[in-house]
Amino acid sequence: MATKAYAAQSATAPLAPWSLDRREPTPHDVQIDILYCGVCHSDLHTVRNEWGGAVYPAVPGHEIVGRVTKVGNHVKKFKVGDLAAVGCLVDSCRECANCKEGLEQYCLNGSTGTYNSKDKHSGGVTYGGYSKQIVVDEDFILTIKEDQPLEAVAPLLCAGITTYSPLRHWKVGEGQKVGILGLGGLGHMGVKLAASFGAEVTMLSHSPSKEADAKKLGAHNFVLTKDESQVKKMTGYFDFILDTVSAEHDYNMYLSMLKTSGTMVCVGAPPAPAKIPAFNLIMGRKSIGGSLIGGLPETQEMLDYCASKNIVSDVEVIDIKYINEAYERMLKGDVKYRFVIDMATL
Repeated sequence: MATKAYAAQSATAPLAPWSLDRREPTPHDVQIDILYCGVCHSDLHTVRNEWGGAVYPAVPGHEIVGRVTKVGNHVKKFKVGDLAAVGCLVDSCRECANCKEGLEQYCLNGSTGTYNSKDKHSGGVTYGGYSKQIVVDEDFILTIKEDQPLEAVAPLLCAGITTYSPLRHWKVGEGQKVGILGLGGLGHMGVKLAASFGAEVTMLSHSPSKEADAKKLGAHNFVLTKDESQVKKMTGYFDFILDTVSAEHDYNMYLSMLKTSGTMVCVGAPPAPAKIPAFNLIMGRKSIGGSLIGGLPETQEMLDYCASKNIVSDVEVIDIKYINEAYERMLKGDVKYRFVIDMATL
């Protein structure tokens, strides 16, 4: 099934129109016409091969919202005309201990990403949401409500679950002081979610221009991390810090802001290893951890929670022809706070 898409043909080539073949739906597959696809920083990392392992042509996109156009004869959860969503995963082994716990993102035999992963069906690689259609097994498709702004729901499939999962796992809630490091696509969702859970939320940012926006999004406080006096006042202040920054930064400065037994969790992925002296953890029984998206059950839980609380992403909807300019703006932090492609423009 020929499908229009945008692809990068090499690490240095701009994204441009391309045609790919989607499989005909198998008995358990659902075919979706894509309406909106969010633009994640992972898309840029992949097409420019910044993490290594990119396979070209590369079609990114894993924040997908669309409408069902065909279902296999064994599909039970969806029918033609339903809204449907696809996040960062399209398959896993489904048999390992993690998969059985609903932690498909940590599949011990290797999960299948929505793009740039080995495709179990074709033997090639998976192609993502910068395309007109996608075909996915029903077990890896999520349900969304009809009465939501679909363009603003799309980024929940990555930015939403990436921040929701660690906040839930570390039981962030009322009575806790939470720092959100970085106000970008991930950080703005972290602020909204942590505030909705009842925590006192402080935005940690090196940009003074972010203060007004952070407070509009639900932050109670703002700390300018370039100001040594403001940083010093935060020593031993936080129960939990969610670190969303993917650029190099000093983890130790933020560990100093944790209370005894506090935890900092990284969801951003800087390119260089961090240097953390053991005593910066030992002297306060502090922890540093990491978290990767969420499994299918938790992602559905997140979507339902956000629908119940009217939480969506702040987005700028773009024509797909603008995608290369959007990448350059994303590198400069010039987006509030997620680009979303209107796939009707493809």
